[in-house]
Amino acid sequence: MNPSDPPSDSTHLDTLAQLRLALREQQVILDTAGVGIVFIQQRRIIRCNQRYAEIYGYANATEMLGNTTASLYPNDAASRALGEAAYPTMARGQSYKSEVRMKRRDQTGFWAHLTGKLVNPGDTGEGSIWIVDDITEQKSARAQLEEVLIEQSLILDNAMVGIVFLRQRMATRCNQAFETLLGYQPGELRGCSSRKWYLNEQDWLEAASLWQVPFSKGLGFEGEMRLCQKDGTAIDCDVRARAIDPKNPGEGSIWITMDISARKRAENALLQARADLEKLVESRTLELKRTVMALERKAIEQKESEAMIQRLAHFDPLTGLPNRLLLNDRSEHALNIARRNQQCLALMFLDLDHFKNINDSLGHRVGDQVLVGLATRLKSAVREQDTVARLGGDEFIVLLPDTDAEGAARVAKKLLQTTLRPFQIEQNELTVTPSIGIALYPQDGTDLDTLSRSADAAMYHAKEEGRNNYRFFTCEIQAQSDRTLVLDNALRRALERDQLQLHFQPQISLRTGQIVGAEALLRWNHPQLGSVSPAEFIPVAESNGLILPIGEWVLRTALKQLGEWIARGMAPITLAVNLSALQFRHANLPQLVSSILLDAALAPGVLELELTEGVAMTHPLSAIATMDDLHRRGVRMSIDDFGTGYSSLSYLKRFQVYKLKIDQSFVRDITDDPDDKAIVGAIISMASSLGLKTIAEGVETAGQLAFLRARGCDEVQGYFFSRPLPADAFEKFTLQHRPELIQIQLS
Repeated sequence: MNPSDPPSDSTHLDTLAQLRLALREQQVILDTAGVGIVFIQQRRIIRCNQRYAEIYGYANATEMLGNTTASLYPNDAASRALGEAAYPTMARGQSYKSEVRMKRRDQTGFWAHLTGKLVNPGDTGEGSIWIVDDITEQKSARAQLEEVLIEQSLILDNAMVGIVFLRQRMATRCNQAFETLLGYQPGELRGCSSRKWYLNEQDWLEAASLWQVPFSKGLGFEGEMRLCQKDGTAIDCDVRARAIDPKNPGEGSIWITMDISARKRAENALLQARADLEKLVESRTLELKRTVMALERKAIEQKESEAMIQRLAHFDPLTGLPNRLLLNDRSEHALNIARRNQQCLALMFLDLDHFKNINDSLGHRVGDQVLVGLATRLKSAVREQDTVARLGGDEFIVLLPDTDAEGAARVAKKLLQTTLRPFQIEQNELTVTPSIGIALYPQDGTDLDTLSRSADAAMYHAKEEGRNNYRFFTCEIQAQSDRTLVLDNALRRALERDQLQLHFQPQISLRTGQIVGAEALLRWNHPQLGSVSPAEFIPVAESNGLILPIGEWVLRTALKQLGEWIARGMAPITLAVNLSALQFRHANLPQLVSSILLDAALAPGVLELELTEGVAMTHPLSAIATMDDLHRRGVRMSIDDFGTGYSSLSYLKRFQVYKLKIDQSFVRDITDDPDDKAIVGAIISMASSLGLKTIAEGVETAGQLAFLRARGCDEVQGYFFSRPLPADAFEKFTLQHRPELIQIQLS
């Protein structure tokens, strides 16, 4: 069938049948629910169930239609107060819950529990749905509150009761409350026999005899049953059931279940029953597979080679998804239709977050199984006329013909949700998250290449904003992408064109007031771009691999400069140099550092390599090995920005570091902020107990200086003493430095 062909009459009939079934199911829920349910638009009652009318003292639901909601409250102020309290929560797409005082038709007051939610948070005019429960008696009898709330809780996804739809005693659909009640993960019960939540076969058969008689008379069933949770625990439940269509029991039934007590059940019987069932299913599946394979082998033997060649040419061999060639064909066809009919078209670029970690830790075989499972989920989440293609690795393209921005956003949310479910690969439960970029035809591009580049840029923007989300392509993203490209190209020539230089910020001892060290800080001055911030160009260097040669240049240049200062009579100081994650994880880092020190004719002890907390803790065992190697060579290590990341004290004790640098975000407000005072004090105390020195960065005031000295901090650096200086200015600063003045300031 061509995706552009109109749906057939049979498809329309199926849709109408499904609609009628859904309406009947909805009416059964409204009639069966023990709580009042009302649909409200413009503060007027549009539709409610019989229970809602009874709560407010009306004989039937039709009497309430058209009434204003203000008439249900003691006064106008109470009505307005509820609206003001509920709107902010409901406007965010969340349910609002509250207990409020209301009045019945005869003006008597009562307490009600309300749960409300907007039909469409994006358009409040579409109205809201409220679930109402009379809790007057519960106010005086708190012990009965939980049972009453459960019995009258919300339906479906907003309900606190478990709801499941059965057809031929197989679960076709259930809400999360039902899964939680029985201890199952979302979606785990779909397609399962109801036998799964009974203790044994006899209970299951007896249950059928209880509800078959009232069902045959067109009546509902109410009673207590003993059910079984996934872990084998038996629970007593209050169960209400009714056929969706009493005249046609084959359409299934709806069951509303509440836990009325929890008792321990024997687990072995359930586990054995599950094992027997799984074994039977596996045996039958294998038998059926063998039969089907035998039949298919004879039918396709002559065409097998041709089909294989065709598939290899157009489909990804691992996932079975269309490859780039087939994507090009389908994109061209979809774009032609969009141009001819003046339709929108959306293209998504999907990339998995940190997927490399799975391949590195568990191997490519496990990673491939994840990709296969993901491909199946992606295909199931889109329409038949949509295309999901794999470009390679963990990159996927989703082509959505006749889809605008709103539709693309809905699909993106659906893809994020379906991807988030864990994959069970052998003994591993793995969760992957995607970052999705979206480009739209025609505003973001009129051909596949342009749309792909736009979606790719939007995808990287999604990663920068925290991953596991989606972003549309915008002019700002284009500008950022262009800026990154300019920086990338310019940075590749920065070293050879002598555009990089080092500045040095002095580090002062709080005990003696003397300059004991300096931090080497990288600066880039471009003839056209001007001064480029390290916060902007360092991430570019890390992404394109230039951080390795640049980092080596920083080490060589800094140590060479220190050697020249010492040769001119400067007292030896410790030189601190920052290491990036790529530098630290490079296999030959210790040998490179020793070689540079040897070339500069400097003792290893003058060099202090600063490593951020996050880099050290990402792979702590390998970090320990590298630190041990550098320590044996006499090189000092320190942890930079301490307190802003995450550290394990057990690993921190094993790290060969001698100093912790307190991040300036804690120092900035230590004279005023009690939390910052406590954090800085705790870091200094912990470091002292571990035999480590501390240095605080970003010191700008005498008050900060006095606080740090009082708490026992060893060293400081910041604008209070000096901003980072070029080499000649730093040398001049050291010659003019007066330690005794620092001591006077601290006294």
